Amino acid sequence: MTTDTGQNGTVGRSIPRLEATDKVTGRTEYTHNLRLPGMLYGKVFRSTIAHGLIQDLDTTAAQAVEGVHCVVTAKDIDKVLTDVHYGPAFHDQPILAIDKVRHFGEPVAVVLASDPHVAEEAASRITVSYEELPAVFDEVEAMTSKAIVHEELKPAGTFPDLKHLDGRKNTNVSLDYHLRRGDVESAFKAADRVFDHTFHTPPVMHVPLEPFVSIAEPGDSVLTLHTATQSPSFVRIEIARLLGWPENRVRVKVPYLGGGFGAKLYIKLEALVTALALITRRPVKISLTMEEQFYMLTRHATTLRIKSGVAKDGRLTARQCEIWWNGGAYADIGPRVTQKSGFTAPGPYDIENVHIDSYALYTNLTPAGALRGFGIPQLVWAYESHTDMVARALEMDPLEFRRKNLLRNGRPQATGTVLRDAATGEALERAAARIGWGEPFDRGSGTVRRGRGIAIGFKASISPTTSVAIVNVYADGSCALNCSSVDMGQGSDTAMAQILADTLKIPIGSITVVHPDTDVTPYDMATLGSRSVYHMGHAVRRAAEDAREKLLAMAHEVDLPAETAIPDIFRKRYGMQAGNVVGTGSFIPEYTPPDYETGQSDDVTPFWMVGATGAEVEVDMETGRVRVERLVNVADAGTPINPRIVETQLSGAAIMQLGFTLGEKLEFKDGVCTNVSLANYRIPGLLDMTGTIENEVVDSAEHSGPFGAKGVGESGTFGVSPAIANAIEDAVGVRLTSLPMTAEMLYRALREKQGEPLEIEDLA
Repeated sequence: MTTDTGQNGTVGRSIPRLEATDKVTGRTEYTHNLRLPGMLYGKVFRSTIAHGLIQDLDTTAAQAVEGVHCVVTAKDIDKVLTDVHYGPAFHDQPILAIDKVRHFGEPVAVVLASDPHVAEEAASRITVSYEELPAVFDEVEAMTSKAIVHEELKPAGTFPDLKHLDGRKNTNVSLDYHLRRGDVESAFKAADRVFDHTFHTPPVMHVPLEPFVSIAEPGDSVLTLHTATQSPSFVRIEIARLLGWPENRVRVKVPYLGGGFGAKLYIKLEALVTALALITRRPVKISLTMEEQFYMLTRHATTLRIKSGVAKDGRLTARQCEIWWNGGAYADIGPRVTQKSGFTAPGPYDIENVHIDSYALYTNLTPAGALRGFGIPQLVWAYESHTDMVARALEMDPLEFRRKNLLRNGRPQATGTVLRDAATGEALERAAARIGWGEPFDRGSGTVRRGRGIAIGFKASISPTTSVAIVNVYADGSCALNCSSVDMGQGSDTAMAQILADTLKIPIGSITVVHPDTDVTPYDMATLGSRSVYHMGHAVRRAAEDAREKLLAMAHEVDLPAETAIPDIFRKRYGMQAGNVVGTGSFIPEYTPPDYETGQSDDVTPFWMVGATGAEVEVDMETGRVRVERLVNVADAGTPINPRIVETQLSGAAIMQLGFTLGEKLEFKDGVCTNVSLANYRIPGLLDMTGTIENEVVDSAEHSGPFGAKGVGESGTFGVSPAIANAIEDAVGVRLTSLPMTAEMLYRALREKQGEPLEIEDLA
């Protein structure tokens, strides 16, 4: 069986992305563009307090607005669904608030109309009175607070690694994860030096430029959802559960996404539009405004205390960490973030004695969930800032200190899982070389000073997960790939097509990638955690191999040699251009659940991601302004499927994390977010990119990955924040331990270092 590809394979080549032309010409379809006959638009009325009992909800004035179809509250939804609570970890989130609200901006009622402006006007006329309850906003305070967000918890039972979750009462802890290795207390007593630091990160936003949007279309005993989601298979399963229907009566269709970054995982608007469509028996669309998405999901704010014991020669002998994750009012996937990130809290270092406690907490803030890095950027911020602080206190070069303690292949990580195919040393050395570590440079003078910093982080891929792919080969040799991986800008369609093209040895131009549609594309756990190229890539490769074997068998049946072209095989078999061959493939990596008491597991992840960053900054000591002159990102992506896509992924990740490093922060007052617009919550723009960003992938291979590849979408986020903080200290001798490192924060620290602390009146 042969096909002239006209090239020596596509894997490893920077071929243009399949959707590039459609995107630059404006022809790409998004859920926001979809209009259905008879469609109603929903506008949400939201809570105006952080925590309280609903005493009276008056929708009379809203109902009276001309053009309003209906106003829906929780009591209406209860009539069409078998369950009105959803969530991937706990079934804790009501579709509309039932008797109680748990955060400012929580959906309480929905107005439906044929005109979205009418619905919006009517929603503004709804009134509600509350009995306010005590609230808790801080993650550490939530551990002991008498303000309880949820009276009782109902585990969802969705994920096998969260099967140990149990229903709890009178606590704000949704999950506690513990990791124990060696004897930390004895190691601290024996250590020559012990260092103890605490770090903070605030809640921040995903801000995809396509806000949340979903449409539900009711049919005869079926329901079709058109939605911007990263997890169509999960949405189908969860909606079917809420309805009490079999899965085959629920169809989920997903076009391209205008960004996701973890925000569009699991159920967001889908349950709400489903209920509304069944109530009205008409298609219903809800698309949030840019401001409304601030009430949907954030990234976890964290407090992390890290304590390390060090021997005279600079070797780390013990590390203890306590991490508190602010999950907001509903758990979402926070318990999984707490667990999966928690076991890498010791950092990429070879430490014999480790003691980790990681807690997912409920508070009365906007719910928190996955955001590019799945908790790892918060951890790396802490442990790589701490690493520099320890090295400087020991009067050791920070790079040398890392070299001495770095965890390398063949050694067990703190969980007991042996590190394999992780280029920790290579990434660190390349970042140091690219930034010119140890070489002289202009350190500035007067009020302008310059410094360099370095940092390295790693992440275990999420597991266990399942991916399935179908390859349909047509009689003319062209092919369709059916898989439920969602292309949200990361280029996964192109990467999957390259894997298929090289496995089946056909031109990539003859391949169509079918967008996720749960009636025709098979199961995939979700597009998250940089798992697609590894997990779905394996499934695609196996499906292509299955199709290839069937084609070879067909050739053998009709007495054709194996190298015969695909169209000739079909013509000989069917006497004309007819028929097709379907190949299927699935992939589930091996996984050993960690012990609940100790967190130990000999196989906790299928692969490790590594990212190192070097930074060179300029600090204006008169204003506290920081200019990042150079940012060098080095990642271990195994063998890249498409090097150009990998490079853009690294740049995008680094720029996103740069925003979280120097400026982005959700501001809350009594649980009310005070900067819910892009005018007040500024993400990095082109004018903020004043320096240079350099990207490199180290020479490496993931031997267990398809064509040696593994995920890279998050690796560029790991080291950005601590590398910049380390460079700031190198420049001006000031250490900041909370993000974001704003000009005001740095200026205050500089004044304090100079013995002239800044008073409030100094800002008048």
